[in-house]
Formats: sequence, structure tokens, C-alpha cells
Amino acid sequence: MKQILETERLLIREFTPDDTHYILEQVTSDEWLRFIGDRKVYDLADARHYLVSHLIPPYETKGFGFYAVDLKSEKKTIGMCGLVKRDELEDIDIGFAFLPAYFGLGYAYESSKAVLDYALQTLKKERICAITLAENQLSIKLLKKLGLQYKKQVFFGDPHEELMLFEIEAVKKS
Repeated sequence: MKQILETERLLIREFTPDDTHYILEQVTSDEWLRFIGDRKVYDLADARHYLVSHLIPPYETKGFGFYAVDLKSEKKTIGMCGLVKRDELEDIDIGFAFLPAYFGLGYAYESSKAVLDYALQTLKKERICAITLAENQLSIKLLKKLGLQYKKQVFFGDPHEELMLFEIEAVKKS
């Protein structure tokens, strides 16, 4: 397990194949299915396959990915937050998802702010984007709080969906 970041309340680390129970709970939650979509994960074997085929490989191939967000006080995975390079988007995309029991407690902001700073300062990315459905008001509120600004509507995915694209640029030092 490789730790990437630490905040006051959270540890942000790479996923491992041992995270199957969390993945199964997360990707079958009503909120995930509504706002992110069905990943065809229905049992622990599917969750393990999703981890080893989708979440873990980008650490080696891209140098970043989606990370597990662990609550320090409970030593429990409560969400995910990280970076992905989608073929349909020019820039790296920040994303996040949390178990419903942990909504509204500031964990998404705390982890997303740390990951965003990591992307801009450590990874030296010039611009980070994010996409969300227009009806996902919690995500929109969080993206704006992080400083991302709405740019335009984009269409992609299978099936094609209309998504809102937000962006933030690194502060240039003169």
C-alpha cells in the first residue's frame, strides 16, 4: 500500500486488491449508479476485477489514478478521489466518490483539495478539469469551492451523455 497524501483527518493511498469490499459497496450505491453509472460490479469477484483492471494499472502507466480515501480515526476506506486521463478530454480530470454515510462531513473537499494541489504543484499539471452531470448539485458545489470554473457542455461516454466541464489552471509564477 503506497500512501500518496495525508490531510488532517484522511490518508490518501493507492488502491490494492484488498479493497474489494469497499469497491463493491461504493459502485453499487444508489448515488454511484445515478451519477457515475453501472460498472457491472455485482459481487466481490467483480470488485476485485474492477480494481486490478481499472483502478490499479494507471499508477504504473500514468503515474496517477484514483486513490482510496481512508478515515484516520477509524482506519476505514470511506471514499475515493483522484486523477484520470480520459481519451475524450484534453486535460487530466479530477474525480471523487464517497459512501453515502460520509456525505456532508467535508471529506470530499478535504481529499479533493489535497489531490488538486498535488496535481498542480507536485505533478506540475498546467490545467485540471472535472466533469459532472448537471443534476449532480453536490459535485458542482464542490468543484466551485475548489476553484474550478464551468467552461462548457461536453458529450461522451457510452451511451453519450451531456456533461458539464469545469477547469482550473495552475497559477503561473513570473
